[in-house]
Amino acid sequence: MVTHPFHPLAGRRLVVLFTKRRAGAVVFVCASGASRSVTLPREWTDRAGEPVGHRLTAEGLSAARALVDALVSCRAGADGGGS
Repeated sequence: MVTHPFHPLAGRRLVVLFTKRRAGAVVFVCASGASRSVTLPREWTDRAGEPVGHRLTAEGLSAARALVDALVSCRAGADGGGS
């Protein structure tokens, strides 16, 4: 099933004709009707692995901000305090 929300075939079940590698990633070549085929990255289908969860959390953003602040502070100290 195509799961990518912006793909025109989202929500449709397609027959996988064969699997291949493109640029190191797995893609599926699927029948899309009327003797046509469509190539889909595995991540755009229900055959992809489970999502890793939320990539951006409040704690993660706070930690990133603290790191950026520390780097800016170090840079300012190395430049003689100017910006």
